[in-house]
Amino acid sequence: MQTHGIDPGTGFLDRSSCLELVSKLAFSAAAGNQLLAALWIDLSRLKQVNESFGHLGGDLVITQIAQRLREKSAGRGEWCRMGGDEFVCLIPNCDAEHTRQLAQDLLQAIEAPLRFGELFLHPSASIGIAILEQDEDPFAFLERADRAMSTAKRQGGGRAVASGEEPMPGRLGILLAREELAIENKLHLALENGGLSLHYQPIVGFDGRVEAVEALMRCTFDNELIPPARFIPVAEKTGLIIRLGEWSLLAGARYASQLDQAGYRTKVAINVSRAQLASPKFAQALHAALLCANVHPELIELELTESLFMDISETVQSNLNAAQKAGVGLAIDDFGTGYSCLANLKDIPATKLKLDRAFVIVLPQDRRAFSVIKAMSQLGRELGMTVVAEGVEEQSQLDSLREAGVDAIQGYIHAHAMPEEALLSWFQKRKTR
Repeated sequence: MQTHGIDPGTGFLDRSSCLELVSKLAFSAAAGNQLLAALWIDLSRLKQVNESFGHLGGDLVITQIAQRLREKSAGRGEWCRMGGDEFVCLIPNCDAEHTRQLAQDLLQAIEAPLRFGELFLHPSASIGIAILEQDEDPFAFLERADRAMSTAKRQGGGRAVASGEEPMPGRLGILLAREELAIENKLHLALENGGLSLHYQPIVGFDGRVEAVEALMRCTFDNELIPPARFIPVAEKTGLIIRLGEWSLLAGARYASQLDQAGYRTKVAINVSRAQLASPKFAQALHAALLCANVHPELIELELTESLFMDISETVQSNLNAAQKAGVGLAIDDFGTGYSCLANLKDIPATKLKLDRAFVIVLPQDRRAFSVIKAMSQLGRELGMTVVAEGVEEQSQLDSLREAGVDAIQGYIHAHAMPEEALLSWFQKRKTR
């Protein structure tokens, strides 16, 4: 005979008692300004066990797993059975770190082989984690744990996912984590309300000439500066990088024209993403930027990773050809890491080679890095390319790069990236020296 509120197979609270308990614990947590955590656990493949060994076999597995959960949690939470193969553990006074650790411990306990007659079963589970937020409805709190568990299942199971980490549809239907959703929204608003800007970092030759300035995107929303390392990955994931790239092309081209009119005939280098170059509309956007800015094409340079030059897709190759025909320069960015293949250099239609900062930061102590830079500098020069070293901050690095035969330097040793007006002032100060 079933005892009211208790699941007979596990001894855990049943679903209705769980819903009552979560309300009480949430009220107590809020009143005492304390934490409350929930783990929602879903066992995998119980249906197959039922089909193979019958429901009695499935019940036996549930009973043994429940015993493991009880022993591993060691009285740290209240256990509830929410359905056939789903459990909830409500844990008062437990922060996110300790809740995540408990989830990992429970996964390990569940996954230990389970003897079933002459066989050994290998159970697994998916776990969702939620921490009660201020003034949150208790049932919404449980639902967050349930959604996080569903995400863990979609990711292949055998893992724990915390609420806020699970992807949700953004404006463009792409699944994003909670922080990414917020950044995506800010990017849209920044595009609509003028929250984007370009800062420019000079590239200076050893002869003192400013070889170019690189345009680096900045995003500000409600006076909050969002670092590129946070918004660029979201833009790439959602496809917004194409709109951001088109905006950069136009803004950078306009500034190149402005510099030219002010008497500083300096190239503006603009970063181009893979998504942009793979878009059929890239050539159209490039020509539109040049036309609207009324800028000489030779004052614009596109910075691309080497893998883009090697992309054999028809669209990418067509866009590279269109950029060349338009008269803009092409530069290989971050050369020397990842994809780089020296055999391909002879076929790349680039006029500039930018060495990754990973080679620079170890100078002058690392003589092997110095030798690599020296070899690449000579090779680049013989191929008709200007060789630039990125991330230069110290005089000793500058001296080593001069010795290695690098043509130009980009880094804090000359200037940080700066807004348009600040760069104009920087140019003016150099002119009056």
